[in-house]
Amino acid sequence: MATVLLVLAACSGPQPSSRTRGVTITVADFFPAPPASTLAEFTKQTGIKVNWTTVDFDSLQTKIATSAVANTYFADVTDVDWSRVGQLARLKWFYPMETLLDADQLRSTMPQLRSFEVGGHLIGVPFDASFLVTTVNTAVFRKAGITTMPTTISRYTDDLKKIKAAGVVKYPLDIPFAAAEGLSTYWYQTTAAFGGSVLDAKQRPQFTATGSAGHRAAQWMVDAIRKGLVPPGNINVSDTQGQATLMAKGQVASVFGDYSGNVGSLYNVRDSSTVTGKVAYLRTPGVSATAGNVSNPDGLGIPKLAKYPQAAAKFIQWVTQPDVQAGFAGGQGSSRVLSGYFLPSRTAGVTKLIQAKALSGGGVLSELLRNSARPAFPGGSPSWYPEFSRAVYSNLHAAAAGSESVQAALNSMASTARKLAKDA
Repeated sequence: MATVLLVLAACSGPQPSSRTRGVTITVADFFPAPPASTLAEFTKQTGIKVNWTTVDFDSLQTKIATSAVANTYFADVTDVDWSRVGQLARLKWFYPMETLLDADQLRSTMPQLRSFEVGGHLIGVPFDASFLVTTVNTAVFRKAGITTMPTTISRYTDDLKKIKAAGVVKYPLDIPFAAAEGLSTYWYQTTAAFGGSVLDAKQRPQFTATGSAGHRAAQWMVDAIRKGLVPPGNINVSDTQGQATLMAKGQVASVFGDYSGNVGSLYNVRDSSTVTGKVAYLRTPGVSATAGNVSNPDGLGIPKLAKYPQAAAKFIQWVTQPDVQAGFAGGQGSSRVLSGYFLPSRTAGVTKLIQAKALSGGGVLSELLRNSARPAFPGGSPSWYPEFSRAVYSNLHAAAAGSESVQAALNSMASTARKLAKDA
């Protein structure tokens, strides 16, 4: 039945309009609406009004799927998450953005654009720049006698052990072992630090062999909680919970797979943190030197059932301009801030924040965005990513809880990946 509905959705439905001026578009996203004054500027420039609807992430994905299958209008612009790109490309629910925008021009200014490209088509446009980073509480490291920051995983691990032995903090490392997406992405980042990727360019699992990067990463993570570097209670702690209640409160010394922007938006905010001015970004330690950083940006796209795709494209072009994004991130005063927005997707927007001295750790973040941030999967996010991620975080959670071995967990994850790829 689902297949029949998808075919019908592709063959019929509301006819789009090429009108731009004098129309109202609906934008549905999990971000709260930008300041009304900022949206009013867009309307003044283009004659396009914006009705912004905020929907939580999971519900938003359900609405996108439901409307596409039912062949009904939902929004003119909505979220395209990096992890759903492969799935959306296969289902053809969204316009190829290169038909509405200058993809070559975007590619030269948005380092993370390739996370949204599949089979020669651009499924969405990065709305923010998000990638996994390592953060450290420099005060805790100094108190343990560590004055030179580690550049390798072995040195990083030794430093964590030294902090624990010195009694500065009882559990120095935050790893979110709750069975949720944050555990999956933490493992992808740790795998990258060990010099590999979870899937190869043909989306085949690369992590079951003992010496593989993915195997070493999973073993390192599980060993960390078993040997007391990670709080025992983290078995049920999610990524954002750990950042807010452990790192921001000085209960741990480091997060290996943290989120870019957290220093300025969380750790340096006095209302939510007791470690203001103490947390810094660390170039992620690797096997023999610093390693790359896995991208997980949020994007915007235009559903095939949009009423006004041309107007929607104008909005996406405007909302990703450097000045607009720098304002969202705090570079133009509090009146233009978009709550929860970390980092502009355009390098010029990041530069504007640095020039305005409005980006904590901006120099490091800018360097990582330009040179180190890369997609989690070399072949792009697979169409079966959501099911694969569930297998990843469920099995890694079980391994950390001691209900299965690391090898058994990885074997189960690989088996799931192979089955999903075969059935796709």
